[in-house]
Amino acid sequence: MDGSVAYLLATAGCLVVAAGVAVAAWVQRRTSGRPLGVPVAEDPLRDRDADALRGDPRRLKPGDLVEVSGGVTYVVRGSVRLVEGAWSWTEHLLDDPDGIRRWLSVEEVPELELVLWAAEPGTTITPGAPTIDFAGRRYRWNESGQARYTAVGATALDPSGILRYHDYQAAGGERLSFEAYGEAGWEVARGERLHRSEVMIYPRDEVA
Repeated sequence: MDGSVAYLLATAGCLVVAAGVAVAAWVQRRTSGRPLGVPVAEDPLRDRDADALRGDPRRLKPGDLVEVSGGVTYVVRGSVRLVEGAWSWTEHLLDDPDGIRRWLSVEEVPELELVLWAAEPGTTITPGAPTIDFAGRRYRWNESGQARYTAVGATALDPSGILRYHDYQAAGGERLSFEAYGEAGWEVARGERLHRSEVMIYPRDEVA
């Protein structure tokens, strides 16, 4: 066979293969609905272990039930969404059958963080110091600021307004928080961080 003819046949064969690859790639792109090489985004709350959380805490709303490890079940009475610049988080007012109230904060920083808060009424300490000794623990200042809020449900708050806060943290991870809504004085609460496996959520639509 003449050398030039062989060269032309080889080149044509390569072009056919390349065209076939391009067509296959085009078909895959059309059928998958996304560019090649871009991974499928997965929900960060997707778990496969036996302790997977039922329900999405980011979707909590008044009327939902929240069961905390230890067998205590709360109903969400109201929710407060807070926004500070590009940062946002939510706090939910919980009420158990005995009328004991707690707050559950839900935040992505960027991982999901759940903290169960218990109020400390009658406390006279005030925020501002680098460290605060309270109830046998030493707490160190972590962050402070001011956020706008909107409230729904039975929170006893105005529908919207301003929240001022100071957050402290102890060596073991326990939290101490000072919050003031609007012109009200400081409210003090201690917080315990919860693992996802310690919380079960039953949406209102499923409970009804």
